[in-house]
Amino acid sequence: MALLGKAAIAMWWDMAADWRAEFEDWHSHEHFLERMGIPGFRRGSRWADADGGEGFFILYELERYATLVSEGYLSRLNQPTPWSSRLMPEHRNMVRSQCHVLESAGSAMGRYLLTVRCSPASGGAQALRDYLRLQAEGFALRPGTTGAHLLQTQTPDIAATTEQKIRGGDQAADWIYLVCGYDQRALEASLASVLAPAALQAHGAEAAPFARIFTLCHSAESAGPLSA
Repeated sequence: MALLGKAAIAMWWDMAADWRAEFEDWHSHEHFLERMGIPGFRRGSRWADADGGEGFFILYELERYATLVSEGYLSRLNQPTPWSSRLMPEHRNMVRSQCHVLESAGSAMGRYLLTVRCSPASGGAQALRDYLRLQAEGFALRPGTTGAHLLQTQTPDIAATTEQKIRGGDQAADWIYLVCGYDQRALEASLASVLAPAALQAHGAEAAPFARIFTLCHSAESAGPLSA
């Protein structure tokens, strides 16, 4: 199954070990329920650093891009719960990208997820997109992997929200490539071959992409009807 919808929110942050248990309790039992109750939110997933570090990756799959500026979503961002307000300052090194889904092939769920953050070089956007589309078709079929998805950040032109102010401001990625799989070694092999920095640069990317592998912690889907 491809990503659910035409837009997404992709986020990375670090959470200190002393806060991890409370963070995961809050995220699973309050925050996911809240977000999945917003019209247009289809599925959320939380992933932890596969090497045991402090990093997390969070993905929300949205029915359409307009959900990012909908009244339902903005009201939650500007009226965080007391528990959310307690934990937001502990979201360290936050990168939060509000995205269009450019390509999606195969399954979006697996035990492991490789996240690659990159940018096209000048004049390289179409070549890079074509290359990543071709690789996504392969990842949907190769042993150890189940699919891949390309997102492009387009930050809505809105005022900073209460949650952002509590965190002190967020960074954003540019292009995001997600590779799902059931074998961590297969994802690691892709980083040494078709998704290596030299391979990406040869097909239109700028230098120094960010890449990290995560493992699935929790996934939740909306139980409500699709928005109009």
